Amino acid sequence: MLKQRVLLLLALCCAAPAQAGLFSDDDARKQIQQLEERVLKLEAATEQQTKSLLDLLGQIEALNGEIRKLRGQNEELAHGLQDAEKREKDFYVDLDTRLRRFEPTDNAAQTGGDTAAVPVDSDDPTAENRAFEAAYGLFKGGSHENAVMAFQEFLKKYPGSVHVPNADYWLGNAQFALKDYKNALATYQGLLKAFPGMPKAAEVLFNVAGCQQELKQGAAAQKTLKQLVAKYPDSEAAGKAKKLITTAK
Repeated sequence: MLKQRVLLLLALCCAAPAQAGLFSDDDARKQIQQLEERVLKLEAATEQQTKSLLDLLGQIEALNGEIRKLRGQNEELAHGLQDAEKREKDFYVDLDTRLRRFEPTDNAAQTGGDTAAVPVDSDDPTAENRAFEAAYGLFKGGSHENAVMAFQEFLKKYPGSVHVPNADYWLGNAQFALKDYKNALATYQGLLKAFPGMPKAAEVLFNVAGCQQELKQGAAAQKTLKQLVAKYPDSEAAGKAKKLITTAK
């Protein structure tokens, strides 16, 4: 549009009578050419500025989109953390409530003042299963300190339970997660002594070596790893043990 206006003005100027003597034909052509070049430069500069502005607006919009996305993810993470904390609290409260039901209590008689103990119902498989599941839920939820207390309470209440080997195993894992390597080692070793043929025996041996390593008992750890490989050569734990033995050489 700007170019057309300039050309129109020049055309009107050129249409004036020659006797006006303003420009010769050569001068007029030079003036027109110069004006055309200036117009082209202005148009190119305008187009470049417009393109740059559009690119900048696009980048701003993209950044705004990323910010909105990150805010959404942050809200989801915060909500998930709140849910996890609530589940952990609910697990512990539920465990405490269930275990308290089976604790011996003294009831004073209104007339004579005699007390009678209410026995713990250790033969109730439902309560037993729920107590174990609650303790395991604490471990899986990352509440290792509460899990240790819960598993210890379970082992105290249900020493004859079918869950005892697993309870000891996860108790050791919770202690290891808390870097309580001394007690974790004692738990694992006691488990192997009480249940030498348990399905997780290879894994327990591997964990024993891990505790020994953390306690700076390198020679004992290597001995345990070699024992693991010799006794359970086809186990997954043996494969990991072989790598550690090779690395130590």
